[in-house]
Amino acid sequence: MRSLRTGLSLASLVAGVAMLLTAPAAQAADTPLRDLGAARGKMIGTAVTGSKLTGTYGDIAGAQFGSLTPGNAMKWGSVEPTQGSFNWAEADQIVSFAQAHDQQVRGHTLVWHSQNPGWLTNGSWTSAQLGSLLQNHITTEVGRYKGKIAAWDVVNEPFNEDGTYRSTLWYNGLGADYIANALTWARAADPAAKLYINDYNVEGVNAKSTALYNLVRSLKDRGVPIDGVGLQAHLILGQVPSTLQQNIQRFADLGVDVAITELDIRMTLPSDSTELAQQKADYKAVTAACVAVARCVNLTVWGFTDSDSWVESTFPGQGAATPYDANYAPKPAYYGIAEALGDTSTPPPTGACTAAYSVGSQWNNGFTGNVTISCSGASLSSWKVSWTYGAGQQITQAWNATCTQSGAAVSCVNASYNGSVPDGGSVSFGFNANWSGSNPVPTVTLG
Repeated sequence: MRSLRTGLSLASLVAGVAMLLTAPAAQAADTPLRDLGAARGKMIGTAVTGSKLTGTYGDIAGAQFGSLTPGNAMKWGSVEPTQGSFNWAEADQIVSFAQAHDQQVRGHTLVWHSQNPGWLTNGSWTSAQLGSLLQNHITTEVGRYKGKIAAWDVVNEPFNEDGTYRSTLWYNGLGADYIANALTWARAADPAAKLYINDYNVEGVNAKSTALYNLVRSLKDRGVPIDGVGLQAHLILGQVPSTLQQNIQRFADLGVDVAITELDIRMTLPSDSTELAQQKADYKAVTAACVAVARCVNLTVWGFTDSDSWVESTFPGQGAATPYDANYAPKPAYYGIAEALGDTSTPPPTGACTAAYSVGSQWNNGFTGNVTISCSGASLSSWKVSWTYGAGQQITQAWNATCTQSGAAVSCVNASYNGSVPDGGSVSFGFNANWSGSNPVPTVTLG
């Protein structure tokens, strides 16, 4: 696009720039996922990064989900990077956020073979020393959050794919009873918290899930405290196990709860409409399997936005695994979850609502801009528009909207009184901004 020099009128550009518009993701469905889940007796949750719990990310996390899982903040390497020196900052932040938003917290994770501090993994420990270290860690962490954590993933990923025990620091040093001991210590530290064993590739009936089943049955027979199993559900597009519901039911029949703890469904990039439609069907199928079993009590996505997902860095060429895109817009997968929980609302038709950007007046170092949001064939209960400036323009004041700017990126959301845009109607907001040298039309982005 051409640059426009000082003194040139921009009135001819009032025919505006079409920008993609979406209702804020926190209001993506008529009813938030957490409320849809509650109506079904299911807690709908997400893993989160504590430092991101602000702005749009925080708004969505607080509005849409009834439980939060710290993605990394409660792992041993995070909370005790140096022996005897603790860092609870991010974990405390997540717990405080959850309390402020009437949410539960799923603690993750107390005993794992990965993300342990170097002082622990590189140490030469006797069995007695290792057992003491583990007991002290569990007692310290669970005790710190006593009464604040609804459930703990006490033991994470204890099995190999063939159902044998994974060779780890814990298994090698303490034997298979490290699992029973960990559960017992966790129960003593917080008798009210639900205690889980969590693993991946145990979603369907197979050798690994059968080993987990046999372990849980054995623990219950021995009187070891075990309240639930976590099925991580890091899935691949089109590969939801056909025996998922059957598997959930067989664990429930043992007398334990079941949680889908880390759900994401990855695809080959770049994603296309066919893949996104399949992903919606897959998310819907997983949610429906949980809905069908009374003791499936929690469904947690492992990060709700593609911008906060582990997948792309771990599986090169794959990604787009979560219910929201990187710009916080709900994907079809979001509506797959909502539909399985009983909500039939669908997103507005593409292009049914648009925003037009125009410049009303301009002077030596400033200008007044306006954005009009219009709907035809759909309506909005709230809105958000975003764009990127190309020449250093800076918004100084806005009215009829709340606008924030970070670098060149601008994001504006409705005021409390003008979020509703009826079918066939429109609303507008305005702003003043500085400029110098040129004032090109802003780049179109998804809000």
